[in-house]
Amino acid sequence: MKERYSGIMEIVKAVAEEYSLDCSKLVTKLEVLDVPEQEANQQALFYALNNIAIDEPDWTFVAARLYLEQLYNEAAENRGYSRHLKYGCLFNLISTLTEHKIYSPALLNSYSKEEINELARAIAPERDRLFTYIGLFLMADRYLARDYMRNLYELPQERFMVIAMTLMMQEDRAKRLELVKEAYWAMSNLYMTVATPTLSNAGKSYGQLSSCFIDTVEDSLDGIYLNNWDIARLSKDGGGIGIYFGKVRALGSDIKGFKGMSSGVVPWIRLINDTAVSVDQLGQRQGAIAIYLDIFHKDIMNGFLDLKTNNGDERRKAHDIFTGVAIPDLFMEKLLETDENGRSIGEWHTFCPHQVKQLMGWRDEEGRPLGLEDFYDEKDRRLFTEKYYEAVNNPLLPRKTYRAMDIMARIMVAQLETGTPYMFYRDEVNRQNPNKHLAAECRTSIYCSNLCTEIAQNMSPTTIVKEYLNKDGDIVIVRRPGDFVVCNLSSINLSKAVPAEVLDRLITIQVRMLDNVIDLNTIPVGQAQQTNKKFRAVGLGTFGWHHLLALRGIHWESDDAVDYADKLYEDIAYHTIRSSMELAKEKGPYSKFPGSEWETGKYFERRNYSSNRWRELKEEVQKYGVRNGWLMAVAPNSSTAKIGGSTDGIDPLYSVEYAEEKKNFKFKVTAPDLNHITYNFYRRARHELDQTWSIRQNAKRQRHIDQSISFNLYVRHDIKAIELLNLHLEAWKQGLKTTYYVRSTSQEEIQECEACHS
Repeated sequence: MKERYSGIMEIVKAVAEEYSLDCSKLVTKLEVLDVPEQEANQQALFYALNNIAIDEPDWTFVAARLYLEQLYNEAAENRGYSRHLKYGCLFNLISTLTEHKIYSPALLNSYSKEEINELARAIAPERDRLFTYIGLFLMADRYLARDYMRNLYELPQERFMVIAMTLMMQEDRAKRLELVKEAYWAMSNLYMTVATPTLSNAGKSYGQLSSCFIDTVEDSLDGIYLNNWDIARLSKDGGGIGIYFGKVRALGSDIKGFKGMSSGVVPWIRLINDTAVSVDQLGQRQGAIAIYLDIFHKDIMNGFLDLKTNNGDERRKAHDIFTGVAIPDLFMEKLLETDENGRSIGEWHTFCPHQVKQLMGWRDEEGRPLGLEDFYDEKDRRLFTEKYYEAVNNPLLPRKTYRAMDIMARIMVAQLETGTPYMFYRDEVNRQNPNKHLAAECRTSIYCSNLCTEIAQNMSPTTIVKEYLNKDGDIVIVRRPGDFVVCNLSSINLSKAVPAEVLDRLITIQVRMLDNVIDLNTIPVGQAQQTNKKFRAVGLGTFGWHHLLALRGIHWESDDAVDYADKLYEDIAYHTIRSSMELAKEKGPYSKFPGSEWETGKYFERRNYSSNRWRELKEEVQKYGVRNGWLMAVAPNSSTAKIGGSTDGIDPLYSVEYAEEKKNFKFKVTAPDLNHITYNFYRRARHELDQTWSIRQNAKRQRHIDQSISFNLYVRHDIKAIELLNLHLEAWKQGLKTTYYVRSTSQEEIQECEACHS
């Protein structure tokens, strides 16, 4: 063995012994090498990666440790300290990267050298060993701070500490360092992850920290173009964006009284598509935007459902955006109407929202016209249904009429080809909204969801009030801000936090971290910044569900999994609401708390929370409030779940073993904690599982989540139409608020918006 390879050998032998791996062949390989140490390390790394397999999955930790040595060496060389130290001086790192304008000066302005040195002593380099290879690779490749020449400076534990320092920057100095250490504990043990924008941008001099945004487009030329401008400004800083287009007039509608002049929503959506492509996110990826339309909008069958498909006129396509459909209960009921032969006969009428406002005469308290989209059905008062039939029975109101099943068939065809449109069950979302008090009874507050379908918050369009020339000769545009939805995400790593029994401690610090994002963030769109402060919405979510089931010895297709989802997510909800209540005690509730279902107690009653702990919490919430208007949302968690060494979101495993391609090489990845016991709970992967069980699990989970859940349906390419229809009907009947992609085995793996993941 070459003496200069002794460090490599120590790593290989130590990890191999820890995981009972036979490393003799690698030892022999190193003994005959005569190459520089760096190359020997790389060859050992490739050997470890090539040996990852179902029967020896723990070679991923050998590979991770070898790669870690490369990172240590690179950082030490760039920062000028001995590589044997592994981690250098934290204060020097912050000073250097602040000088290079990579870090924000706020870190040095907020913390003294003594405080930074104390925090440096809390850094635990041994926690780097928790990473799998793919988790460490993603962390280093995408998130660790580098200079403008892509030279590595920051190491994983330093990234976690800088995030913790950033998020606790404005806390009371008397307890601030303890809060920083607690946030560092949560992240460095991989008990949780912060959302991609926070993971990437916290502490840096550029980028914002929030994950998700949703805008409502006003039906005017100004509204459409100003929405595009706002979206472009958000897109450049990262984050996934949802846009509601249901108020924009349909093809053939009038403009300023001139009949048949409107070109409908499709050309405007194509404009958004071009924005998504041309305004990329800090050069890392193109913008990611989902556009939603109501199923009663006249353009739903006139181009919208075909925007991403490969057939038809390319001039009416928008392949780079994602689509979603807002669906009322009434439409789903129409799908169930049949004749004596069992043939679907339910009729569905579609209208132009502009014509509805012109002819129906519905108005709000301030005299502004209302459309069908502005109403929803409660269980005891079906106001949308009433208004829909009023519109149907108005002989002067133009409409296009279809068999409801024909519309649904077009939706399913598009889903099997492209994965979209997403499904947004608007009545259930609005029924369960804890902040519906800000609209009149049975009036819609939430029109659509976001790019990843887990956000559901109050929305309204921003309007131009006037434009004038001031005394200095400047042109001033005055806009009345609407509710431009913002959500701030982070997620519990169920596979690590639940076995460690740290949920109470973890969620307490996690909610504080999320709440602090709101005050620290600088969002370039004013109305989004204002909405963020008004509602203080956060989205605490989870990942690693299938991993946890395997560790617990619970089969996916079982009542045990359904019951466990109910119990676990009730516990998560309890700790999350309690943590927000404690923050409200300390810092005050969100501004719109009075009159909300949090304050009236209806939030708890709707969910039948009647145990002693829930009754006590309900009373405390009514007394002190909650800090955040919305609290929970389960995001897809793809890349960050890999960093956490677990499975994506609430999804079943993709495969027990699969190939991951990165840059110039390909390596194998196996299910986390794979062994002869867990294999039995992993072996039926996504497309092999009965999706009805997934829906049942998610229905139990949804009861405890105040927003929504990124929930995919996995189907085979040869699924029958009736089978897919029944899955959608079951999702609706079970009270799901949204469904995300329909992922068919015939589709290429869908590239999700990583900015929206946490």
